Amino acid sequence: MVNDDTASTPLDVWADASSRVFKGFLEANRAANRAAFSVLGSAPTNGAGGETGPDPSAGGRLDGGVDLPEWDVERNVGEELEVGDTVRFAKTLSGRDVQRFAAASGDTNPMHLDDEWAERTRFNGRIVHGILVTGLISAALARLPGGIVYLSQDLEFRAPVRIDDHVTATVEVAEDLGGDQYRLRTTVAKDDGQVIDGEAVVLIDDLPDED
Repeated sequence: MVNDDTASTPLDVWADASSRVFKGFLEANRAANRAAFSVLGSAPTNGAGGETGPDPSAGGRLDGGVDLPEWDVERNVGEELEVGDTVRFAKTLSGRDVQRFAAASGDTNPMHLDDEWAERTRFNGRIVHGILVTGLISAALARLPGGIVYLSQDLEFRAPVRIDDHVTATVEVAEDLGGDQYRLRTTVAKDDGQVIDGEAVVLIDDLPDED
């Protein structure tokens, strides 16, 4: 047994564990994004946004650049990125989203899937996968102008997200680093406060030529 004179709150323990787990975030980013996009019903886009399309859960194919009716998307950007530009992407993370993410990613931790088991934990109920919540940051980044290449992401987890919480990811251009690279503030919040704070660096790549 380790004797620690400093008392830790459940949130401190959760945040510390989450930070250690996500040290490997960048190495796993591509696989995680694929899993998150399978839940969000989207794929990386050219930032055009605005269209609506079929729900892939109903067997329809969802093309890049399509938005579903249950998403809230707000873009305050021009044709080229400038400091201060923002994109917000919001949705409710449902139990079905969690089930689909678990199936896509293989993360079947009962903390996310088993009500009875989760009730006996420090959280007193199920919580959403942390990487699924960060997937909303990817969704917001996908709606920036140009071809967005994710170069790095630092994250601080401040609170868990529960099933059926409505969460909003916001990305804001903080600095033009030159060479078509930008540093962005990345946050996720729910009604009662911020759950993720961080920074990302992205590259604005040239879009493929249209045939």
